[in-house]
Amino acid sequence: MAVTADDLRPAAGTWRTPLVIIICGCAIALLSFGPRSSFGFFIQPMGRELTWGRDVFGLALALQNLLWGLGQPIAGAIADRFGSLRVILVGALLYAGGLLTMRYAATPLSLDLGAGVLIGFGLSGCSFNLVLSAFSKLLPPHHRGIALGAGTAAGSFGQFLFAPFGVAMIDNFGWQAALTVFAALMLLIVPLSLALATPAQTSANVPAADQQTFKTALAEAFGHRSYVLLVLGFFTCGFQLAFITVHLPAYLSDRGVSAQTGGWVIAAIGLFNIVGSLSVGWLQNVFPKRYILSAIYLTRALSIIAFISFPITTFSSIAFGAISGLTWLSTVPPTSALVALMFGTRWFSTLYGFAFVSHQVGGFLGVWLGGIVFEKFGSYTPIWWLSVLFGVLSALINLPIVEQPVPRLVAQPA
Repeated sequence: MAVTADDLRPAAGTWRTPLVIIICGCAIALLSFGPRSSFGFFIQPMGRELTWGRDVFGLALALQNLLWGLGQPIAGAIADRFGSLRVILVGALLYAGGLLTMRYAATPLSLDLGAGVLIGFGLSGCSFNLVLSAFSKLLPPHHRGIALGAGTAAGSFGQFLFAPFGVAMIDNFGWQAALTVFAALMLLIVPLSLALATPAQTSANVPAADQQTFKTALAEAFGHRSYVLLVLGFFTCGFQLAFITVHLPAYLSDRGVSAQTGGWVIAAIGLFNIVGSLSVGWLQNVFPKRYILSAIYLTRALSIIAFISFPITTFSSIAFGAISGLTWLSTVPPTSALVALMFGTRWFSTLYGFAFVSHQVGGFLGVWLGGIVFEKFGSYTPIWWLSVLFGVLSALINLPIVEQPVPRLVAQPA
């Protein structure tokens, strides 16, 4: 669809054009997603110095994933009601504080506080989820697909940049310096968040079809079969991504692959996910979103089977990173677009936030079980096969989803 003059008008004021909103939002997604995607590289150096097992890190980072998920609908509800600016600001400060707490952690409890609680709640306030919500509210509906893909791809580019950067910082300056630099970079989110400020919602500026209470919106969503299926399928995405992000570097090291190569594998995931996210952002305007999601989950399952069934080499590791990258966060644009399509944008942050709870419960279990299983059996093999099973189940779960607005929006599409 052609871009019209109305599409290019500032969203508010005189400087916040759609282009400025997208650039600043993508920068926030890049910065917030980068450090947390490189935490797997801190497990071995911190473990050696502090004599902690992988189960200690597994619990802290699992707690991070869980609290990120549990905090998301709360942050989303605040952003929906009062605007996104203050939520992103507080999230960035909590994130930076968590990184500093992690840097000075001397006990497992302090690691849980920094890497788990503070960063978890920080991510719920300033991660790409809030960016996508702001995009949905501030940008024209027919441009949301590509904008959501761009925001997701920016998070992946953060992973591409921060993984080798984190490895280089740890190797040359130590893990303490790396975490300090990461904390300083999180403060850049503060000025960038000004471009993503959304207005507080009142009955005067909400369309009649979108005028719902918080309780009514939740009742409608969780009584909607397609939304429940979408939420259940999203669990698998979190389980697979969190397990691979945290435990893949150590898994590769156990099999003789260098830490530098491991860094490039994680970077390859981020790089190829840029392609995957942007492609899916476009494809969802052409093909049914439920079919795209089903294909993504099935592709992940098949790629894991191939990866663990053959000898682990540098080539196979990077190839796995590339294939994983194409499907990494590419579930996010169609998932978020389906939420907006079904229920409109009034409570989008909240309803997507509850879907993200499922994602992060999966992430919690993937990271936590990965650490426990390794310490008990000395192998990640059971978790790899559990990831395959979940991938197949989610591929099937997404197929019956009905892609249409709820009845109250049929006459007035979001």
